[in-house]
Amino acid sequence: FNPGSTITIASESQGDVAALAAVNTTLGAGAGALSAMFTKTFFEYKKSGEYIWDTTATMNGCLTGLVAITAGCATVEPWAGFVIGIFSGWFYLAGSALLIKLRIDDAVDAIPVHMIGGTWGVISTGIFTAPRRLKEAFGMTKHVGWFYAWSRGSGDFTLLGVQLISCIWIIGWTTVTMGIYVSVLNYFGMLRVDPYDEEIGMDISVHGGSAYDLETPTKTKITKKKNETSD
Repeated sequence: FNPGSTITIASESQGDVAALAAVNTTLGAGAGALSAMFTKTFFEYKKSGEYIWDTTATMNGCLTGLVAITAGCATVEPWAGFVIGIFSGWFYLAGSALLIKLRIDDAVDAIPVHMIGGTWGVISTGIFTAPRRLKEAFGMTKHVGWFYAWSRGSGDFTLLGVQLISCIWIIGWTTVTMGIYVSVLNYFGMLRVDPYDEEIGMDISVHGGSAYDLETPTKTKITKKKNETSD
């Protein structure tokens, strides 16, 4: 959908914008996946002495990269798209760890992927928007990314400032509207399921079966499985 947001590719310039959006989207996703995977593996190795390749962290890092690059996919250079993706993977891991520390229930890590990733994407657009790409996409070059503004010797903070204000506004709007909505649900006892259903899990109580095997594999079981496979 990022390349499709150009609406048309009839002209050469619009085709270039759509192509850039496609390249940056791919780079952001790939870089996010790689940074999350290798960083998580590094810390797991430091903790346990074993290399563990966490596919959940990898996939969510990829998603965070996709979320983050969406804002600036048409106005940043490919190298910047890669950098945005790298930081996306790190921000995802930090956000996921923070949720666990604060004991906030987010089973699919939607907050670090979408909220933190989206915020970083909006801010990074204010940092890395390139004059040439901005002109191709929107026909203007007055207010560019802060990184390029400094190279002009101006330090123009306009674009980055607007992006920061946008983040604050979105967070405020969501907090007010959803705060009211959740408060009403909580008042009428509709916010949470019955404690019994919550305890046994809604996969079983509502949908009639367990969706996941939550039994933790042990070294003994892994060794036994390897022996069975080799035999």
